Amino acid sequence: MTVWDELVGQEPVVQTLQRAVADSASMTHAWLFTGPPGSGRSNAALSFAAALQCEQGGCGQCHSCTTARAGSHPDITVIRTDGLSIGTDVAREYVRKSALRPALGRRQVLVVEDADRLTDQAANALLKAVEEPSPYTVWMLCAPAAEDVIVTIRSRCRPVLLRTPSAAAIAGLLIERDGVEPELATAMAAASQGHIGRARGLARDPDARERRARILALPTTLRSLGDCLGAAQSIHDEANARAAVTADAADERELADLRQSWGVEERGRRPAGYAGALSSLEKDQKRRRTRLSRDAIDGVLLDLLSFCRDVAVAQQAPGTPLVNADVADAVADAARLWTTESTIRRIDAIVEARESLSANAAPLLVLERMMMGFLDR
Repeated sequence: MTVWDELVGQEPVVQTLQRAVADSASMTHAWLFTGPPGSGRSNAALSFAAALQCEQGGCGQCHSCTTARAGSHPDITVIRTDGLSIGTDVAREYVRKSALRPALGRRQVLVVEDADRLTDQAANALLKAVEEPSPYTVWMLCAPAAEDVIVTIRSRCRPVLLRTPSAAAIAGLLIERDGVEPELATAMAAASQGHIGRARGLARDPDARERRARILALPTTLRSLGDCLGAAQSIHDEANARAAVTADAADERELADLRQSWGVEERGRRPAGYAGALSSLEKDQKRRRTRLSRDAIDGVLLDLLSFCRDVAVAQQAPGTPLVNADVADAVADAARLWTTESTIRRIDAIVEARESLSANAAPLLVLERMMMGFLDR
């Protein structure tokens, strides 16, 4: 299995990257990978990075390929954030690293997974390194769209546009690589709406499928203001709980590492500077928790949006394939009970909620307002 095999439905992209690996004339020092969520931007960049280190162009079996896949290759650095943004200090740290010669591999590769989260100051700090890198350095930036990266950086990168993989391609991957039952793989591939990671999570996690089923049952159960407020609170609480599962363990580990690095014991005198380091860590941890919670809420909104889309399809274009074919009966019930106008109103309420969350509005208030938009009036 080569490093390219997981890039489902991205044959033109694979050909472009393979050509760059094989032919130095097709290679450049900075790349910008864009595409919709779940299309595999980061996977494409990491596969490309592994292939650049591999003597055989990405065989998937050699030491370079296996360490790259495991995230332990010394000359492949992945820059990601658990918070809402990537700040200047982080950018400058990796700019310094980009100037170093490779330790073992043929190139020093830096992959910025969330380039759209770079602050303007961080992007400007990165600009010089992207504009004039060392001859051994390759920058790979990933973002949903080119417009999400400041023009001075994106104009210096070669664009690579990924497309949304088909449900059939994702189902095939789940069946062949993960051993998922074909019927389940087909249903979850459709439900994922082209998001490979989400399809895999749904196919392999019964709890995730049960959670999705509860979400898709919500729209037809809202009868009163009390129902709306209760549903909003439930979504908000569950998102916070899911965020806590990841964040609590990471917080504890990071605090232990910080104490060890400063030589701090449970009781005793704190060294000068420790309080500032602890405060900075706590702020980063709070940002991560906020992002994890909001990402969980956004996943709920996307599920609701797909359900309403199916209802609109059932009302206006019967026979068109449904995203949520496994709950076709619920979709048919909603299509019968709702008017076309009320379906569109519900879709608008979800879109407005996503925009409000992006603008940093209070999540619970956003959810309550959205749910009230689901009531028939």
